[in-house]
Amino acid sequence: MSANGEQVISGLEGVLACESSITYLDGLRSILEYRGYNIHDIAETVRFEEIVYLMFEGRLPSADELSEFDRELRDLRQPPVELVRMLELLPSFSHPMAGLRTAVSFLGCQDPEQEEGGREANLLKAKRMVAQFPSVVAAMARVSQGLDVLRPDPELAHAANYLHMLTGKRPDDASTRALDTALNLYAEHELNASTFAVRVVVGTLSDIYSAVVAGVSALKGPLHGGAIDEAMRTIMDVGSVENVRPWVDRALAEKRLLMGFGHRVYKTGDARAPHLRNMVQALAESTGEPRWYEVATAIEDYVRERKGLIANVDYYAAPVLHYLGFPLSLFTNFVASSRVAGWCAHALEQYDHNRLIRPRARYVGQREQRFAPVEAR
Repeated sequence: MSANGEQVISGLEGVLACESSITYLDGLRSILEYRGYNIHDIAETVRFEEIVYLMFEGRLPSADELSEFDRELRDLRQPPVELVRMLELLPSFSHPMAGLRTAVSFLGCQDPEQEEGGREANLLKAKRMVAQFPSVVAAMARVSQGLDVLRPDPELAHAANYLHMLTGKRPDDASTRALDTALNLYAEHELNASTFAVRVVVGTLSDIYSAVVAGVSALKGPLHGGAIDEAMRTIMDVGSVENVRPWVDRALAEKRLLMGFGHRVYKTGDARAPHLRNMVQALAESTGEPRWYEVATAIEDYVRERKGLIANVDYYAAPVLHYLGFPLSLFTNFVASSRVAGWCAHALEQYDHNRLIRPRARYVGQREQRFAPVEAR
């Protein structure tokens, strides 16, 4: 605290920056609610389309409303042909999240109503991004593997179509349920770094595409979205249950950071992690390949025994995505394809109750220096 009473809160931890009716988060009691619905009631029981409707409209849809909303999203799935061509032109060395960031900006440029404001116009743009993000991520996966990019299948719901466009196969029920659950759990998480970035951009009354570009850019960072990639690399590096204890002991002795453990907000357990652990188990059983589930749970148990650290959402999401066929390089892109729902919900809320976000900084540099012209310095 400075002499005049000014206090800097590093990282803005615990600072209340706005009022919101989207998500309730209690890190001490591990409570997560979307619009008042406990995550434990909805994570494994509803489709992602219902979560998106809840985010945008503030309530769960009726059967008729869900049917109409589902139809809207299906009609909006196909990205512009020019965008797919752009993805094919990206250098192979470009970061996948940089590619997604560029794709979102391209979507905005392709929209003739990109600058049109108002809730209905922004809501349509939000629906378009929710519908097209999976198409873009799946296209990126197939381009990177030298495969033909597939068109959306209008007969399939959101999660099933996502897997179809990714793998070229019609998914089974276990895979679809696992992906729906992962999408539901990543859809929204209050004022994390990427969501705050979205609200800061909207606060200037910039367009919603620009705001989502900011969200993607923040999520790209390894301290935010990038953790899910490293969680899977850890599980794969350990490789077997027999190697868990020596691997973890060595990592701790070398003071390595264990990605997928601990959380900035949750202190007694990530409310989302148990549901993804359930999905990993279900996929291990349905595929007949228990290895990654067994290794992941053994690592979690031993890390908790040694350090008391909790597994977070990224830890079990990583093997879920691996079982489902997502390339490791696109795990964070998957997170964006879910979180775009929350980003857009926060954007709509910020537009409705906007005030320019303009914090201050406590100055710690030199003061009142004597100026001299360049020839006298």
